[in-house]
Amino acid sequence: MQAVQNVDLERFMGDWYVLAGILTFPERNAVNPLENYQLNDNGTIATTFTFNNKTSDGPKKTLTMTGFAKDLPDNGIWGMQWIWPIKADYRIAYLDADYQHTIVARNKRDYVWIMSRTPKVAESKLEELINFAAELGYDRSKIKLTNWQQPTQTSTQG
Repeated sequence: MQAVQNVDLERFMGDWYVLAGILTFPERNAVNPLENYQLNDNGTIATTFTFNNKTSDGPKKTLTMTGFAKDLPDNGIWGMQWIWPIKADYRIAYLDADYQHTIVARNKRDYVWIMSRTPKVAESKLEELINFAAELGYDRSKIKLTNWQQPTQTSTQG
């Protein structure tokens, strides 16, 4: 799977709202999921995933990881470490020019995260991002929206 080339790590840092994806087990009950990246002096990326468990007033959870850019100088492929010495494949598969929307994927196509700098995006943008993930080989039916991006309700008249 191709990764984005020439990722400016400093611009990529900060908060990313997880809008949709095929999420890992600890994330599946996440409400208000937010991924934060901070560039460390040694070039690693401090990664903090915060969320409420099951409901918006549920217990606050925090998971911390360390990212390692592996394809210098492009910076689109990372090793993400939760437990030493394992570094999981983590690829920035999509990143718009304004660094407002991203898709982080894995070569195995088992997990994918669709993220934005804002908690809600236009439905057309979300559809574009989900379509991109599907074109990468992800099963569209497995991509689930988080509470940030709730589908618009449509009414039917009888």
